[in-house]
Amino acid sequence: MSTNQSNEAKFFDLHTTGIGYLNRIREVKPRGKGKPFMAVTVAALRGSMDDAEYSYIDCNVVGAEAEKLIRRSQAAVEAGKKVLVSFRIGDIWTDAFTYEKGDKKGQPGASLKGRLLFIGWIKVDGQTVYEAKPREVEPVVEDGEAEPEAQLASEEASEPVAEEQSKPTPAKQQRTAS
Repeated sequence: MSTNQSNEAKFFDLHTTGIGYLNRIREVKPRGKGKPFMAVTVAALRGSMDDAEYSYIDCNVVGAEAEKLIRRSQAAVEAGKKVLVSFRIGDIWTDAFTYEKGDKKGQPGASLKGRLLFIGWIKVDGQTVYEAKPREVEPVVEDGEAEPEAQLASEEASEPVAEEQSKPTPAKQQRTAS
């Protein structure tokens, strides 16, 4: 009797999506050993559009495409321009610390940390400068026949729509016998 075991590591993913402003783009060089990496603070928007609040998330930039886009945005952020992005951040966690200077010296604090995984679009001072290409949708084949929904989705995929990436794909509809 053989069992089919997979040696692949399995993970639970916690993804946060939203829009926010880029701040503090920097390359971090770890003390001692370690590879330098890009980091950015995302001021994520939340609440009412009339009175939005910010949640600041310090992120390590993960992936070549995300790093390229952050590096491309660095000059605009440093010039004081408003760089708004659609983002996906993974595995958010809190980091407790003690303030070392300023009015709060000696007091405890906490910051949100995460991994910037994906950027859907970038706007600099209201002008769109980048929009991710939509994902290709694989047609679902059952009994040698493609689903009409899959055909429609693959035809619509050629039109750029940034919001499509953050929406879950619809569940397959059940067929009723007539």
